[in-house]
Amino acid sequence: MTRSYSDVQKAVRVEKFRIWFAWVSGGFVGLGASLATQDIHIVSVIVQVLFVGLGALSTIAAVRMTNALNRKAEAARRDVLGDA
Repeated sequence: MTRSYSDVQKAVRVEKFRIWFAWVSGGFVGLGASLATQDIHIVSVIVQVLFVGLGALSTIAAVRMTNALNRKAEAARRDVLGDA
């Protein structure tokens, strides 16, 4: 089955949207947990530390997945255009 570059480009765009939508949604969930526990001091500190740590890890993962999709799209472009 031959796929055109535009099909690959559309699929990559959708996957990037899903990745970053999940990242933003996770941020809102973490923010909600932080706000919900702000009156319980020790729990609030633990939640905030987890929020920062997991936020950094999820950001790294999202950027790596986006870069992998960019490489896949570039390979598909080269394949379609016949570049070396």
